[in-house]
Amino acid sequence: MTEARSPRGAISTSHHLATEAGAAALEAGGNAIDAALAAAAALCVVYPNNVALGGDLVALVRSPDGEVRFLNATGTAPAAQSLDALRAEYGELLPLRGIDTVTVPGGVQGWAELHEHGATREWAEHLEAATRYAAEGVPTARSVAAAIVEEREVLELDHGCREVFIPRGLPLVEGEPLVQPALAESLRLLAERGAREFYEGELAQRWIGGLRELGSRIAPADAAAYRAFWDEPLAGDFAGHRVLTGPPNTSGFILLRALAAIEAGIADPLGAGAGALAAAFRDANAVRAAFLADPAAGGPSGAELISMPRPEHAPPREAKPSGDTVGLSAVSADGWAISLINSVYFAFGAAVLEPRTGILFQNRGTSFSLDPASPNAFAPGRRPRHTLMPVLILRDGELAWVPATMGGSAQPQIHTQLLLRSLAGATPREATHAPRWIVDEPGADGRVRVTIEEDVPAAARDSLLAAGFELKTVPPYAEDLGHSNLIRITREGTDAASDPRSDGSAIVLPGAG
Repeated sequence: MTEARSPRGAISTSHHLATEAGAAALEAGGNAIDAALAAAAALCVVYPNNVALGGDLVALVRSPDGEVRFLNATGTAPAAQSLDALRAEYGELLPLRGIDTVTVPGGVQGWAELHEHGATREWAEHLEAATRYAAEGVPTARSVAAAIVEEREVLELDHGCREVFIPRGLPLVEGEPLVQPALAESLRLLAERGAREFYEGELAQRWIGGLRELGSRIAPADAAAYRAFWDEPLAGDFAGHRVLTGPPNTSGFILLRALAAIEAGIADPLGAGAGALAAAFRDANAVRAAFLADPAAGGPSGAELISMPRPEHAPPREAKPSGDTVGLSAVSADGWAISLINSVYFAFGAAVLEPRTGILFQNRGTSFSLDPASPNAFAPGRRPRHTLMPVLILRDGELAWVPATMGGSAQPQIHTQLLLRSLAGATPREATHAPRWIVDEPGADGRVRVTIEEDVPAAARDSLLAAGFELKTVPPYAEDLGHSNLIRITREGTDAASDPRSDGSAIVLPGAG
């Protein structure tokens, strides 16, 4: 067997077909970046309730020399839109979906940055599996089928969504072929012409024109001007480990706030101290809602957000995302590692699918504030605050864990629970499969509740109740508690697992570590 075909890595994603696409890239001699790109593209086809070509991306990438960089490929607001116009149309709050929630998608440009940063395979190879899945069709996943039923009302309002997800007037059911020929053609154009085709080429003309027919203010100049950028990760220390995550406009600071609170005196945070940890998450969510914004537009730094006190007055209530994201983890024996998040935000994003291109678009614009005094107020060219946050964990300078998760504003909470369990000796399977609880955003009545799986141990449940939280109990492995993926690297080797709440899988190929 030649070196180019030798197994040499590990990958974990939220859909087994995407994991297989990433593993095939590793088998062919690619590295973790190649695997992540193949998997991310495949996810845009097989998991459209969570991710699409019209979405955003963030990633943490560790290169073989040990350098870790953060990639911000979150999208920007159109230049022709204004805060005054949105306030005149919608009042104090943006809608949750629809054309005015669509920002310039950053994900494809993020792929291009990753390709240039460290990929070894040709650009077109990254898109081969995705194109095949779209053209030939794939069985509709459990999560996708459930989301179509749940979001049927909004999907039926859009011609493109209706044709793909509710063909012949009936929602696709689990196992039924999900075939997307228009999306396959878009992927072929991208494969042949490169990522800038999405922003400046024929494909750009098609999707921008289609959105403008629906009232979008995104213009060709907005897409052509879009650029992703590399930044320094936000970092902190915890229990002898270095925790790296995304800086603003992402929510990584909440993870570091929670870890700092634990070190400041929360004993048994997943048991008898769960109430204190939940209070820390509640306070951090309030800080995020009030202050997280695009630093390029004057938003606070990660360090400032970590140290900020909880605001005296709660910010306006936020709707809880019903879909959000896919996170994937990949490593390769040559030293590359990546925690990558791709997203359309709510299930099926804005519920706008441009029919000529098959591209579904995100609704990240709904995260902007229409309060002129807010640091996150809408402005042309600005990036909204984001729930997304990749994570890498180092021990003595070496890679220890590569986690990734979806879950909206719960992402830092899921990461905290994964890390605490891993540090206590849990395998990736044990950590991802463990019972979970999440502090929700305030409800319509202003109260903060905790969604908790019914098999969470009594000590944690009692602690949450004693801390004053109302509990919303759900069955074990409820999808509301997020999809996580986790890879562990030790001297003995590499192991990985994917969350049972998803349709995912993990593949470890001998030779990784």
